[in-house]
Amino acid sequence: MIQGITEFLPISSSAHLLLPHYAFHWTDQGLAFDTAVHLGSLLAVLGYFRKDIWTLIIAVAQHLKTRQQTKDSHFAYCLLIGSLPLLIVGLIGRDWIEINLRALQVIIISNLLLAPLLLVADSFGNKNQEHQDLNFCSAIFIGAMQVLALIPGASRSGVTITAALFMGFNREAASRISFVMAIPAIAGASFIKLFDLSTGALQVQWGNIIIGIFTSGIAAFACITLFLQLINRIGFLPFVLYRLLLGGILLMTF
Repeated sequence: MIQGITEFLPISSSAHLLLPHYAFHWTDQGLAFDTAVHLGSLLAVLGYFRKDIWTLIIAVAQHLKTRQQTKDSHFAYCLLIGSLPLLIVGLIGRDWIEINLRALQVIIISNLLLAPLLLVADSFGNKNQEHQDLNFCSAIFIGAMQVLALIPGASRSGVTITAALFMGFNREAASRISFVMAIPAIAGASFIKLFDLSTGALQVQWGNIIIGIFTSGIAAFACITLFLQLINRIGFLPFVLYRLLLGGILLMTF
């Protein structure tokens, strides 16, 4: 449930998945369950944007066949390019990140430093571009910012939405770009986890795996739906205040 709700909100899912360990001394659920809840989030975003994704696939296929570029095929290529930095850095540096950055101090600093940037971007961005106005320069910038998501507490959706707002996209467009760009990121992370899982001799509890996928997927789908319906009305201030409050409480408590 935590994974599903926080994956697409700009509040950092990785930080919230670590918090129960520190707050309630919960034991690590293990690599298999971690993979399951990420797969649930992936299925949710694929399900919600299924029509958009199919349109992009058809556009790319037609471009490869006819060599005629369309707005949809251009958008698809931009999303792929924007996804590369996170996939490359995550693959190369995942062991170092796992050892050195999964700490409560990192979560606190990330929340307190990066949350205000979202408010600045939301307040001063031009907000006149739709999601299909994404170009290669904007995609590279958003993708470079997405690398920060490897830091617990940074929030993948938070940094990508912040970057998109700075590039002039409106709130809904920035959120859509962030959510669709999450597909390669989550798929890549899930593939790496599946590979790690296949190389180990772990016993998989399939009942827990199915529950994890189902619960995470339902929560993530509901979260995406409500977020896109409400974001133009409520803005990002509530999420910024929540992250600052969370960082402050953690700083004083731990």
